[in-house]
Amino acid sequence: MNGILLVDKPVGMSSHDVVAQVRRQVGVRKVGHAGTLDPAASGLLVLGIGSGTRLLSFLVGLDKVYDATVRFGVTTTTEDAAGEVTAAPGIGTGIPPASLQEAVARYTGTFPQRPSSVSAVKVGGRRAYQRVRAGEDVRLAEREVTVYESVVASQRSAQEHGVPVLDVDLRVRVSSGTYVRALARDLGESVGTGAHLTALRRLTVGPFSVVGAPDPESVGPDTPLLPLGAAASRVLPGVTVAPSEEQAVRNGQRIPVGVAAGGQTALLSPAGDLLAVAHDDDGRWRYDLVVAVTSAADRRPSPPHPSAL
Repeated sequence: MNGILLVDKPVGMSSHDVVAQVRRQVGVRKVGHAGTLDPAASGLLVLGIGSGTRLLSFLVGLDKVYDATVRFGVTTTTEDAAGEVTAAPGIGTGIPPASLQEAVARYTGTFPQRPSSVSAVKVGGRRAYQRVRAGEDVRLAEREVTVYESVVASQRSAQEHGVPVLDVDLRVRVSSGTYVRALARDLGESVGTGAHLTALRRLTVGPFSVVGAPDPESVGPDTPLLPLGAAASRVLPGVTVAPSEEQAVRNGQRIPVGVAAGGQTALLSPAGDLLAVAHDDDGRWRYDLVVAVTSAADRRPSPPHPSAL
């Protein structure tokens, strides 16, 4: 099994849990993921199986789309529902629709965001959440993020701790490294009520969708994978090499570019297999990754994953 596997992670499992379970169920030692998803969140997790793990570094950093529910009127220590309540002022007589839209617009675009103190960002060699759990007061430096789109899908009134709150469902498309928990926190501060994230589901990672992706429990040795050539071609420009050059690329021998290319490029065999990821270096390909093929079976592309169609 060599390729990319898209799975629908359920709430309650960590990304590490999913990798360990899939590793056992498919009987392949080399399994990795292209970016974590919090245990409290559900949705798309992109896995590399076998030689597919080598492609994962080229899939990290893709834009993502989430469905998120933000509860206005209550704040927590972790900025999500897993934390202890720090304040519950409620929303009073309500949040004017214009104020909510103004807050959403304010946090759409490119802006500095302070990551959640319970994030996995490293501070002095330790994860921020580890320092928080040890009783340290952690405040992380801001970093630039982009929220390309933020749409209010629906909203409804509720009660928590005896005060009225407002649950707002958002669909957001964000750059890699954007913390949706932090976005919920900032929206709450903007309208003056405070807020925290109560639900999060990842719908897409770059061109890959959760639609049709299996849950980890149903993955097995016969689960179809997205072939490396198809996966790489969806995130990188693709160039098909001549049949006479295929073996040279497989052996890591540099060949003329032949076609104008910009940045990293997926080099494909005439059959559509991924041979290498390379960049133009003075008219010849310089390889960032060469995919070794160890058997005839490895040369046969796997059937496409339903969620990749």
